[in-house]
Amino acid sequence: MATPRSGAAVDAYHHGNLRQALLEHAVELARSGGPDAVVLRDVQRMAGVSNSAAYRHYADRDALLAAVTEYAETRLADAMVARLNALPRRGSTAKRALARLRATGQGYIDFALAEPGLFRTVFTHRRPARGGHSRQPDDSGAVRERHTFQVLVRCVDDLVDAGVVSPDRRDGLDEAAWAAVHGLSVLFIDGPLSAVETGRKQLIIDRMLDLISDGLR
Repeated sequence: MATPRSGAAVDAYHHGNLRQALLEHAVELARSGGPDAVVLRDVQRMAGVSNSAAYRHYADRDALLAAVTEYAETRLADAMVARLNALPRRGSTAKRALARLRATGQGYIDFALAEPGLFRTVFTHRRPARGGHSRQPDDSGAVRERHTFQVLVRCVDDLVDAGVVSPDRRDGLDEAAWAAVHGLSVLFIDGPLSAVETGRKQLIIDRMLDLISDGLR
């Protein structure tokens, strides 16, 4: 994302694009430095506008960081859905359901490795859960279909519908699978596995996804 020059920026902002421009600059900072790098003063300086102009769109740093978090979370969900969409539409229902669960995990870790700054932002600045994650409405009253957890929930639902997982084993399975892929992602980007070479990282990912799949049957 290129930083706009002040003259061009001022011209564009007359057309109501300042809020989006501020968000783009904030995302750029989060991408390179994680959530701590998102500073409202730096963002308004990058946009070439005054503090008062920036504050009309984001009341404070927390509001701006919340917007960046929502953006990053959407990109994470997109990475998972892209993996799902790439799956071949063949094989038994059970085989396809297992492949879908595996694809969501792979997409999740792919995003963490490709966008560590945005990944850290998703899980550093989060609103408190409203009554738990599964199928609870957000503030607009509608389930966010592209929420990362909802993508996983639907994949686990597919496993139950396909008879791979019995209904009595359903509860808690989403969270357990999430914990596994999230934990490995953190080990890769911030932990002792960060120095592991790319090919071996994928081997470890495959082994973990194998363990999850084998444990379901």
